[in-house]
Amino acid sequence: MLELETLLPLMGVAAGAGIAGGILAGLLGVGGGIVIVPALYFALGLTGMDPALTMQVAVGTSLATIVFTALSSGYGHYKKGAIDMALLKLWAPSILGGVVIGGVLGGLVSGNVLLIVFATIAMAVALDLILRKPKESPEPRSFSKPVWAALGVFAGAVSAMMGIGGGSVCVPTLSFLGYDIRKAVGTSAAIGFIIGLPGAIIYMATGFGAEGLPPLSLGYVNLLLAAVIIPLSTTFARIGVKLAHSIPRRALKLSFGLFLMATSIRMFADLAEQAGWL
Repeated sequence: MLELETLLPLMGVAAGAGIAGGILAGLLGVGGGIVIVPALYFALGLTGMDPALTMQVAVGTSLATIVFTALSSGYGHYKKGAIDMALLKLWAPSILGGVVIGGVLGGLVSGNVLLIVFATIAMAVALDLILRKPKESPEPRSFSKPVWAALGVFAGAVSAMMGIGGGSVCVPTLSFLGYDIRKAVGTSAAIGFIIGLPGAIIYMATGFGAEGLPPLSLGYVNLLLAAVIIPLSTTFARIGVKLAHSIPRRALKLSFGLFLMATSIRMFADLAEQAGWL
């Protein structure tokens, strides 16, 4: 059992993750988990926790913070008219179903499986952000409701397993389907709440009573780290929203893509080291 003192040095990392996650949540509609999960994973790893358990705590805690960050970011985009409410209503039920599936799987399967899922999706999103150029005049493609439902279940399940708000899956998907990038970002920001709330509850339940959890944990959600991150992520999400509607985004997308690629490579290296390949 870890002592409370072991978490205190991690407060700075959590604060930095909250600031960066909040800005990116507002800027790219990603909920912040794409930054918060790897930051908590690496920080908690310094305490000597089991790597598989570390990933589950990082994911669960991230989902709890996303509930509040998504509300702040989503409201900011809503005020600027950047949320497609019709798409949100169409997609919400299937995303919620996917969250339940992904949350249960994420809480029960090995943390190494979560590492593989996170690292693989992060690399795919990084390549999409770096290599694909946005269209000048995007035209949204039309699909039947079953197709939208399948996309929603996939986005919800992957996001819950990764501990992210859905933007890293939804923004590239909607952009690829021809949606205006700002509408894609705004709508994905709102989707973060649909993913974060049930996802966090499921991780609390599936991790209840687990051995080796850090102090002040409710299941796989660490309340202390969440309490540090939430005020910062919600505050800086508003700054991210302003940036999203005021500055060129190509350079920022490239930077974000490179960050994701570095994170993915590091996680694959950890997996290879555990397997004895390095």
